[in-house]
Amino acid sequence: MPIFVTGKKKVLHGIAGVAAVTLAVMALAGCASEPKPEPPVAAAPAPALPPPSPPPTDMAGRWHFTAAAGGGCFMTLGGAPGASQGTIAPEGGCPGSFFTSRKWTFEHDNLIVRDHKGQPLAQLSFTGGHFEGQDNSGGTVTLSH
Repeated sequence: MPIFVTGKKKVLHGIAGVAAVTLAVMALAGCASEPKPEPPVAAAPAPALPPPSPPPTDMAGRWHFTAAAGGGCFMTLGGAPGASQGTIAPEGGCPGSFFTSRKWTFEHDNLIVRDHKGQPLAQLSFTGGHFEGQDNSGGTVTLSH
């Protein structure tokens, strides 16, 4: 079957002619490729958060812990001056679950006493030279030098 190309009397015969036309059309189609998308622009990094403010007093040393519900004990708090966290070593007789106290953190102007699993036991604020606050059940607790 003869194939006419561009209105001229050129005749391509057989499969070889059809293949030649097909290759020519494919080559022309490849010239009109789509533009490549631009790489995504990376988002600017979030501004760094300011460092936490240090406690209003040096936390290292021996502190007396009391609970309004009854009982008290001494706790030795560790940490470098100006540090926002440190360790707690409770002495015997601490009320409630405070015998599990192992860590303190100072966050958002509050002292958080945490247990051996890192769970908060109490939240206290600095008032008149000592810390006052509440334990998890709403009872009043104090921590003083």
